[in-house]
Amino acid sequence: MKTTYTPAGSEYLSQRRLRRHARVLQLWAMGVGAVISGDFFGWNFGMAAGGFGGMLLAVVVMTFMYIGLCFSIAEMSPALPHAGGAYSFARTAMGPWGGYITGLAENMEYILTPAVIVVGIGGYLSAIFGTSSAWEPAWWLLCYGIFVALNVWGVEMSFHVSVVVTAIALAVLVVFWVGAAPHFDLARWASPYFPRGVKPAAATFLELPFALWLYLGIEQLPLAAEESHDPKRDMPRGILYGLMTLIVVSFLTVVLSAGIAPGVAQVSKSNEPLFLGFQTIFGQGLKTRVLALLACTGLIASFHTIIFAYGRQIYSLSRAGYFPTFLSVTHGKRETPQRALLAGSALGFAVALAIHLAPQGSPVGAILLNMAVFGAVLAYILQMASFILLRLRFPNLVRPYVSPVGIPGAVVAAVVAGATLVVLFRNPDYNKGVIGAAVWFLLGIGYYAVHARHTLVLAPEEAAAFALRAEVSET
Repeated sequence: MKTTYTPAGSEYLSQRRLRRHARVLQLWAMGVGAVISGDFFGWNFGMAAGGFGGMLLAVVVMTFMYIGLCFSIAEMSPALPHAGGAYSFARTAMGPWGGYITGLAENMEYILTPAVIVVGIGGYLSAIFGTSSAWEPAWWLLCYGIFVALNVWGVEMSFHVSVVVTAIALAVLVVFWVGAAPHFDLARWASPYFPRGVKPAAATFLELPFALWLYLGIEQLPLAAEESHDPKRDMPRGILYGLMTLIVVSFLTVVLSAGIAPGVAQVSKSNEPLFLGFQTIFGQGLKTRVLALLACTGLIASFHTIIFAYGRQIYSLSRAGYFPTFLSVTHGKRETPQRALLAGSALGFAVALAIHLAPQGSPVGAILLNMAVFGAVLAYILQMASFILLRLRFPNLVRPYVSPVGIPGAVVAAVVAGATLVVLFRNPDYNKGVIGAAVWFLLGIGYYAVHARHTLVLAPEEAAAFALRAEVSET
């Protein structure tokens, strides 16, 4: 199908500027902060189906997947340093259809992930302050308002907040690990490791979407490329240092949470699993409530940084005309994509509220989590396809960093992501939400087929893709 482009003039681009600020520390904090909420809420739901044994094996599998994914992204991001991230990789490798479909999948991931996280924040705040579940949407709205405002304020503020809240979240986890160690008795609190009748392979398979939650979000870092001082040097370091941190954090949190009271049976269905752990360590007093309040910083870190991510992701797709172009206009003084931030927040809140109000028996957070994972694994498969095609079609592309695991690592990541996609549709507890996400995705593809492909703009990602293809044609 034919696509139509409009040149991006100087006036058009001047209304869509971003400001450079980030270096390795800020990128590391952004990557770890985007993910760290997964250690405070979300992963634990998986143990209800596959037990502790299934979760531990699933985390091992997901660790290998993210090693392949992150090394691949660390190669692509400095080679194609644009705010579009995954969309820009796929646009170069697979053309505008591939770029849009990849961007749409990633957009779904980043819109829904903060909605999952804000449900977790609401759960912690309700437990701390004793409010009823009916008030949780008010907590959600308050959180969206505060952190969208911080992101609109400026990129400097966004990165400073990320560094501070990520550091606090890691400190809270360290307190939990140290406090949990004397109470640790895995055989008592995590047995049976595999629920009766569930084989290890089946348990691992069932828990893949929840284990993914312990790493989901680190792949957002390429979206900060146009706000990084030196993306060719700093982006690979930020991604890989962040991944190393998350591997340590994930295994310690899963094992220690399962190995202390109240045990897997209670932890697996809680909206505030770390709060339960602090009650075991410190009792029911004020200290536990204060630590639980501080534990919200883990959720806040991810909430804040993924709001940053969907702001840039919507901005980049809008700047190129895939989404309505008015969404990419940035603040005249602060140079932040305030329209994209507001649009993404409104959509995420609306989805969470709709599920909250609908009659159903499953937790809102678990349903949203599976919907977000649907978008994520689709984006992962398409990004790994982009990596392989870039290696094959553009061998002379300047690559400041080269993945040591290469195409085999990308294939492993794509296969695990594909297996996770299958699980999402096979789990009857949550697959209605996943089916809804699939319908959303198909409607988005229809929008491009009917309208958006006729309104594209030669934004930086598009121009770079054309230039690279022209170089290949000439050689």
